[in-house]
Amino acid sequence: MEQRRDETENPWVTLRRRAIYDNPWISVREDDVVHPDGRAGIYGVVHYKNNAVGVLPVEDDGSIWLVGQYRYPLDIYSWEIPEGGGPEGEDPAVTARRELREETGLTAATLVLIATAHLSNSVSDEVAYIYRAVGLEPGPSDPEGSERLEVRRFDWPDAWKMLQTGAITDSLTVIALLHEAVRRGQTHA
Repeated sequence: MEQRRDETENPWVTLRRRAIYDNPWISVREDDVVHPDGRAGIYGVVHYKNNAVGVLPVEDDGSIWLVGQYRYPLDIYSWEIPEGGGPEGEDPAVTARRELREETGLTAATLVLIATAHLSNSVSDEVAYIYRAVGLEPGPSDPEGSERLEVRRFDWPDAWKMLQTGAITDSLTVIALLHEAVRRGQTHA
């Protein structure tokens, strides 16, 4: 009888690691490895020095708040939930409250973690924490100097349609809206 192997066991062998690039936000390393099939190779890994944190602000009437901004790496304008980076070691809920206030001026009476995700796990170790915020109170926003934001309240059907038509592509926002759709019992297109 053949012995069954543990599927969760690491089949990779790391021979050597070397730093390739480093800045305040990311570092890149290249590892010499032995692939699961026994062949030698290299593997590049991007380490994110911040956690990605997003928050879906939901009003009592079911409408939601999104932030529009130009995304330099993609060269597109993007509608997203308020989001940003939190330093390693900072409670992601603290980051979520800060980003919500900075980007929209809103504060939340209640913040609930709805998802944790690995955003590009084939090349990076980036972890995202996504929250749902309710009991919203308006206040002044304070965006960072690198942000030129448009803050807009959307009725749920309009936001849902934006997701379905591909007008929303940001991963944290897609995850948040899908969780919200399930919460609302909207499990079909």
